[in-house]
Amino acid sequence: MMRSLDIAGTGMQAQTTNVETISHNIANMTTTGYKRRRAEFQDLIYQDLRRVGTMSSDTGDLVPAGAQVGLGVRTAGIYRINEQGTLEQTSNALDLAIEGRGYFRVTLPSGEYAYTRDGTFSLSDDGTIVTADGYPLSPDISLPNNAENITVDQTGQVQYTVSGTTTAQVAGQIQLITFQNENGLAAMGQNLFEATTSSGDPITGTPQSTGFGSIRQGFVEESNVNVVTEITDLITAQRAYEMNSKVITASDEMLQTLTNLK
Repeated sequence: MMRSLDIAGTGMQAQTTNVETISHNIANMTTTGYKRRRAEFQDLIYQDLRRVGTMSSDTGDLVPAGAQVGLGVRTAGIYRINEQGTLEQTSNALDLAIEGRGYFRVTLPSGEYAYTRDGTFSLSDDGTIVTADGYPLSPDISLPNNAENITVDQTGQVQYTVSGTTTAQVAGQIQLITFQNENGLAAMGQNLFEATTSSGDPITGTPQSTGFGSIRQGFVEESNVNVVTEITDLITAQRAYEMNSKVITASDEMLQTLTNLK
Protein backbone atom coordinates (compact mmCIF):
# COMPACT_ATOMS: atom_id res chain seq x y z
CA MET A 1 0.00 0.00 0.00
CA MET A 2 1.19 3.54 -0.70
CA ARG A 3 2.45 5.37 2.39
CA SER A 4 0.55 8.47 1.31
CA LEU A 5 -2.79 6.82 2.18
CA ASP A 6 -1.77 6.33 5.82
CA ILE A 7 -0.03 9.70 5.98
CA ALA A 8 -3.08 11.58 4.69
CA GLY A 9 -5.26 9.54 7.04
CA THR A 10 -3.28 10.78 10.06
CA GLY A 11 -3.60 14.31 8.67
CA MET A 12 -7.39 13.99 8.51
CA GLN A 13 -7.51 12.61 12.05
CA ALA A 14 -5.36 15.50 13.29
CA GLN A 15 -7.59 18.10 11.64
CA THR A 16 -10.65 16.38 13.08
CA THR A 17 -9.13 16.87 16.54
CA ASN A 18 -8.35 20.47 15.61
CA VAL A 19 -11.95 21.15 14.55
CA GLU A 20 -13.28 19.48 17.71
CA THR A 21 -11.05 21.72 19.84
CA ILE A 22 -12.16 24.84 17.98
CA SER A 23 -15.84 23.87 18.23
CA HIS A 24 -15.42 23.37 21.99
CA ASN A 25 -13.97 26.88 22.24
CA ILE A 26 -16.84 28.40 20.27
CA ALA A 27 -19.42 26.48 22.31
CA ASN A 28 -17.92 27.98 25.51
CA MET A 29 -17.52 31.55 24.25
CA THR A 30 -19.97 32.76 26.93
CA THR A 31 -18.88 30.38 29.72
CA THR A 32 -17.67 32.28 32.77
CA GLY A 33 -13.94 31.84 33.40
CA TYR A 34 -13.43 29.52 30.40
CA LYS A 35 -9.91 29.40 28.92
CA ARG A 36 -9.67 28.60 25.23
CA ARG A 37 -7.84 25.48 24.08
CA ARG A 38 -5.33 25.00 21.30
CA ALA A 39 -4.38 21.68 19.71
CA GLU A 40 -0.67 21.11 19.08
CA PHE A 41 0.71 18.50 16.70
CA GLN A 42 3.97 16.60 16.11
CA ASP A 43 5.33 14.77 13.09
CA LEU A 44 5.51 11.00 13.35
CA ILE A 45 8.62 8.82 13.01
CA TYR A 46 10.55 8.68 9.75
CA GLN A 47 11.65 5.81 7.56
CA ASP A 48 15.18 6.01 6.16
CA LEU A 49 15.40 5.24 2.49
CA ARG A 50 19.03 6.32 2.57
CA ARG A 51 20.54 7.01 5.95
CA VAL A 52 22.37 10.30 6.37
CA GLY A 53 26.06 9.96 7.27
CA THR A 54 26.53 6.52 5.79
CA MET A 55 29.44 5.86 3.43
CA SER A 56 28.59 6.02 -0.25
CA SER A 57 31.90 4.59 -1.49
CA ASP A 58 34.89 2.54 -0.44
CA THR A 59 36.93 5.74 -0.15
CA GLY A 60 34.86 6.93 2.83
CA ASP A 61 32.61 9.48 1.10
CA LEU A 62 29.58 10.25 3.30
CA VAL A 63 25.98 10.79 2.28
CA PRO A 64 25.41 14.51 3.06
CA ALA A 65 21.62 14.54 3.38
CA GLY A 66 20.12 11.09 3.05
CA ALA A 67 16.47 10.34 2.27
CA GLN A 68 13.79 10.14 4.94
CA VAL A 69 10.06 9.70 4.43
CA GLY A 70 7.80 10.95 7.20
CA LEU A 71 4.81 8.87 8.29
CA GLY A 72 2.37 11.62 9.15
CA VAL A 73 1.23 13.60 12.17
CA ARG A 74 -0.17 13.01 15.63
CA THR A 75 -1.77 15.12 18.35
CA ALA A 76 0.86 16.13 20.91
CA GLY A 77 -1.45 17.89 23.32
CA ILE A 78 -4.36 20.27 23.77
CA TYR A 79 -3.25 23.25 25.80
CA ARG A 80 -5.20 25.89 27.67
CA ILE A 81 -4.37 29.51 26.87
CA ASN A 82 -4.49 31.04 30.35
CA GLU A 83 -4.63 34.70 29.40
CA GLN A 84 -6.93 36.99 31.38
CA GLY A 85 -10.53 37.20 30.20
CA THR A 86 -12.46 40.47 30.11
CA LEU A 87 -14.15 41.41 33.40
CA GLU A 88 -17.89 41.99 33.06
CA GLN A 89 -19.63 44.09 35.69
CA THR A 90 -22.73 42.49 37.22
CA SER A 91 -23.11 44.51 40.45
CA ASN A 92 -24.01 41.28 42.24
CA ALA A 93 -22.31 41.32 45.65
CA LEU A 94 -21.30 37.65 45.44
CA ASP A 95 -20.02 37.74 41.87
CA LEU A 96 -16.24 37.68 42.23
CA ALA A 97 -13.60 37.84 39.51
CA ILE A 98 -9.91 37.08 39.82
CA GLU A 99 -7.76 39.72 38.16
CA GLY A 100 -4.43 38.00 37.65
CA ARG A 101 -3.23 34.54 38.69
CA GLY A 102 -5.11 32.16 40.90
CA TYR A 103 -8.09 29.87 41.35
CA PHE A 104 -10.88 29.65 43.88
CA ARG A 105 -10.80 26.39 45.84
CA VAL A 106 -14.09 24.59 46.50
CA THR A 107 -14.96 21.44 48.42
CA LEU A 108 -16.70 18.66 46.51
CA PRO A 109 -19.30 16.34 48.11
CA SER A 110 -16.56 13.67 48.25
CA GLY A 111 -14.51 15.96 50.49
CA GLU A 112 -11.86 16.47 47.80
CA TYR A 113 -10.88 19.88 46.47
CA ALA A 114 -11.51 21.34 43.03
CA TYR A 115 -10.40 24.65 41.54
CA THR A 116 -12.23 27.19 39.41
CA ARG A 117 -12.05 30.67 37.89
CA ASP A 118 -15.85 30.89 37.88
CA GLY A 119 -16.72 33.33 40.65
CA THR A 120 -20.52 33.32 40.36
CA PHE A 121 -21.22 32.56 44.01
CA SER A 122 -24.43 32.48 46.04
CA LEU A 123 -25.51 31.80 49.61
CA SER A 124 -26.74 28.38 50.66
CA ASP A 125 -29.68 27.84 53.02
CA ASP A 126 -27.31 28.07 56.00
CA GLY A 127 -25.53 31.22 54.75
CA THR A 128 -22.41 29.52 53.35
CA ILE A 129 -20.88 30.98 50.19
CA VAL A 130 -21.23 28.30 47.48
CA THR A 131 -20.86 27.85 43.72
CA ALA A 132 -23.79 27.50 41.33
CA ASP A 133 -23.71 23.75 42.03
CA GLY A 134 -23.73 24.23 45.82
CA TYR A 135 -20.05 23.49 46.45
CA PRO A 136 -18.73 25.63 49.33
CA LEU A 137 -15.65 27.79 49.10
CA SER A 138 -12.64 26.49 50.99
CA PRO A 139 -12.06 27.63 53.64
CA ASP A 140 -15.78 27.92 54.42
CA ILE A 141 -17.20 31.41 54.76
CA SER A 142 -20.67 31.80 56.28
CA LEU A 143 -22.86 34.86 56.78
CA PRO A 144 -25.70 35.29 59.30
CA ASN A 145 -29.24 35.52 57.98
CA ASN A 146 -29.40 39.21 58.93
CA ALA A 147 -26.23 40.15 57.05
CA GLU A 148 -26.39 43.31 54.96
CA ASN A 149 -23.98 45.29 52.78
CA ILE A 150 -21.73 42.35 51.98
CA THR A 151 -18.36 43.56 50.74
CA VAL A 152 -15.29 41.71 49.46
CA ASP A 153 -12.15 43.78 49.14
CA GLN A 154 -9.32 43.18 46.69
CA THR A 155 -7.41 41.12 49.26
CA GLY A 156 -10.36 38.72 49.61
CA GLN A 157 -11.59 39.74 53.05
CA VAL A 158 -15.38 39.28 53.34
CA GLN A 159 -17.21 41.78 55.57
CA TYR A 160 -20.82 42.58 56.32
CA THR A 161 -23.02 44.68 58.55
CA VAL A 162 -26.21 43.76 60.39
CA SER A 163 -29.40 45.71 60.58
CA GLY A 164 -29.23 48.66 62.92
CA THR A 165 -25.42 48.90 63.01
CA THR A 166 -22.76 50.50 60.82
CA THR A 167 -19.78 48.57 62.15
CA ALA A 168 -18.48 46.06 59.62
CA GLN A 169 -17.81 42.53 60.81
CA VAL A 170 -15.41 40.08 59.19
CA ALA A 171 -16.97 36.85 57.91
CA GLY A 172 -13.82 35.27 56.56
CA GLN A 173 -10.85 35.44 54.21
CA ILE A 174 -10.90 34.11 50.65
CA GLN A 175 -7.72 32.30 49.65
CA LEU A 176 -6.43 31.84 46.11
CA ILE A 177 -4.58 28.82 44.77
CA THR A 178 -1.88 28.76 42.10
CA PHE A 179 0.06 25.92 40.48
CA GLN A 180 3.54 25.61 39.04
CA ASN A 181 2.04 24.21 35.82
CA GLU A 182 -1.53 25.35 35.25
CA ASN A 183 -1.79 23.30 32.05
CA GLY A 184 -1.28 20.22 34.19
CA LEU A 185 -4.71 20.67 35.79
CA ALA A 186 -7.31 18.15 34.66
CA ALA A 187 -10.68 19.56 33.59
CA MET A 188 -13.63 17.97 35.38
CA GLY A 189 -16.47 19.86 33.71
CA GLN A 190 -18.75 22.33 35.56
CA ASN A 191 -15.91 24.90 35.25
CA LEU A 192 -13.86 22.85 37.72
CA PHE A 193 -10.31 21.49 37.64
CA GLU A 194 -8.47 18.97 39.77
CA ALA A 195 -4.79 18.91 40.63
CA THR A 196 -2.56 16.24 39.08
CA THR A 197 1.04 15.17 39.42
CA SER A 198 1.80 17.28 36.35
CA SER A 199 0.26 20.46 37.81
CA GLY A 200 2.29 20.22 41.00
CA ASP A 201 1.01 20.77 44.51
CA PRO A 202 -1.43 23.66 45.11
CA ILE A 203 0.15 26.86 46.41
CA THR A 204 -2.12 28.81 48.74
CA GLY A 205 -1.93 32.57 49.19
CA THR A 206 -3.86 35.72 49.96
CA PRO A 207 -5.18 37.76 47.02
CA GLN A 208 -2.88 40.66 46.04
CA SER A 209 0.15 39.03 47.64
CA THR A 210 3.18 38.26 45.47
CA GLY A 211 2.29 35.81 42.70
CA PHE A 212 -1.46 36.04 43.25
CA GLY A 213 -4.16 38.12 41.60
CA SER A 214 -6.70 40.37 43.26
CA ILE A 215 -10.45 40.01 43.81
CA ARG A 216 -12.96 42.25 42.02
CA GLN A 217 -16.37 42.25 43.65
CA GLY A 218 -19.39 42.69 41.40
CA PHE A 219 -17.57 41.33 38.33
CA VAL A 220 -17.22 37.97 36.58
CA GLU A 221 -14.44 36.92 34.23
CA GLU A 222 -15.68 36.27 30.72
CA SER A 223 -14.33 33.56 28.45
CA ASN A 224 -11.10 34.53 26.67
CA VAL A 225 -12.31 33.01 23.38
CA ASN A 226 -11.77 35.34 20.40
CA VAL A 227 -14.50 34.44 17.91
CA VAL A 228 -12.71 35.97 14.92
CA THR A 229 -9.58 33.93 15.65
CA GLU A 230 -11.59 30.74 16.14
CA ILE A 231 -13.49 31.14 12.86
CA THR A 232 -10.22 31.81 11.02
CA ASP A 233 -8.65 28.71 12.58
CA LEU A 234 -11.77 26.70 11.71
CA ILE A 235 -11.50 27.64 8.03
CA THR A 236 -7.79 26.75 8.04
CA ALA A 237 -8.51 23.35 9.63
CA GLN A 238 -11.30 22.66 7.15
CA ARG A 239 -9.04 23.44 4.20
CA ALA A 240 -6.27 21.26 5.63
CA TYR A 241 -8.76 18.40 6.02
CA GLU A 242 -9.87 18.83 2.40
CA MET A 243 -6.28 18.80 1.14
CA ASN A 244 -5.53 15.58 3.01
CA SER A 245 -8.64 14.01 1.51
CA LYS A 246 -7.41 15.01 -1.95
CA VAL A 247 -4.13 13.24 -1.24
CA ILE A 248 -6.10 10.06 -0.52
CA THR A 249 -8.08 10.52 -3.74
CA ALA A 250 -4.89 11.04 -5.75
CA SER A 251 -3.24 7.99 -4.16
CA ASP A 252 -6.28 5.88 -4.92
CA GLU A 253 -6.22 6.97 -8.57
CA MET A 254 -2.52 6.09 -8.76
CA LEU A 255 -3.24 2.61 -7.37
CA GLN A 256 -6.05 2.17 -9.89
CA THR A 257 -3.58 3.02 -12.65
CA LEU A 258 -1.25 0.29 -11.37
CA THR A 259 -3.99 -2.33 -11.16
CA ASN A 260 -5.12 -1.52 -14.70
CA LEU A 261 -1.70 -2.09 -16.21
CA LYS A 262 -1.61 -4.96 -18.72
